[in-house]
Amino acid sequence: MSPTTIHHHELGLTWLEAGGMQRTAHALRDGERVWLIDPFTDDAALAAAAELGRPVGVIQLLDRHNRDGAALARRFEVPLWRLPRTVPDSPFTVVSVVSVPGWREVALWWEQQQALVVAEAVGTAPLFALGRRLGVHPMLRITPPRDALSRHRPERLLVGHGPPIESDAASALTEALAASRGDLPRLVLALPSLFRGG
Repeated sequence: MSPTTIHHHELGLTWLEAGGMQRTAHALRDGERVWLIDPFTDDAALAAAAELGRPVGVIQLLDRHNRDGAALARRFEVPLWRLPRTVPDSPFTVVSVVSVPGWREVALWWEQQQALVVAEAVGTAPLFALGRRLGVHPMLRITPPRDALSRHRPERLLVGHGPPIESDAASALTEALAASRGDLPRLVLALPSLFRGG
């Protein structure tokens, strides 16, 4: 397993796995309650998440992001919400991002914190960002989910691949969506070095 970095922030914490895809999970704190978002098992990260408050649920935002969500929901004896339409008794509004055969994804909008949580459609890992703060997933660059993602102007953005954006996330999101198609040549040129880990 790749080394994991734990990043504390105003919303809770994010744990980030080293490597090209930079798999990322989040523990979001609202008062004494904590939600785990697309989590994977890392003992240090889960211990830090438990220190934030009482886990009350696991949320899976992407159909193929099973990760360790079901096992962790059982471990903490909390519900697992897989691609929910709503998350009861939470501060989140669920946003439909992609719904096509083979790809179903929702995001979370946290109005009070001006925060958006996106699993896969955009990311900050190098394969997504291509030198920007944020970029669209390579498979969505021709038809990025502009309507779904541009309806909110987040200050903070948490993603499923790469470190969080903790300020002025709206401008990073606007730039990523605008550059989605135009950056395709950069993606093609970058792929060899990205896959070599360079």
